Amino acid sequence: MAKREKREKNKSSAGYNQKIGEDFLKQNTQKEGVFETSSGLQYKVVEDVEGEKPNVYSTVLIHQRALLLNGNILEDTYRKNKPDEVKLEELIEGLQEGLQLMGKGSRYKFWVPSELAWGRKGTSSKIPPNAVLSFDIRLVDILD
Repeated sequence: MAKREKREKNKSSAGYNQKIGEDFLKQNTQKEGVFETSSGLQYKVVEDVEGEKPNVYSTVLIHQRALLLNGNILEDTYRKNKPDEVKLEELIEGLQEGLQLMGKGSRYKFWVPSELAWGRKGTSSKIPPNAVLSFDIRLVDILD
């Protein structure tokens, strides 16, 4: 295996991703306006609206931009101009927790540690193992 191929393979490894993610989260907590919950979820309030908040059994309408730490976009409903309708209980643990902090109409940024997302497994080719995910979410509506 060539050195370059080996380096690229190492960059997608679980150990590499875990180290990068831990370093990022540690530095991120030092930034102004970034909060961390007891579970390790980090968030920043971009736009706070005092309003109804969803619960874990709610179905919500959200705009979201989901990214890997390297900037690769996983999902972007802002670009499509079509929000997603989702059931909180079907989302990853970090988003279940985060969305319940938000009032209807609010916009938050979330940084979800791998253990609150897809963990050591990742998902097929889209999300590598131990990946920290970044989300920019607007809670458009609470449907039920």
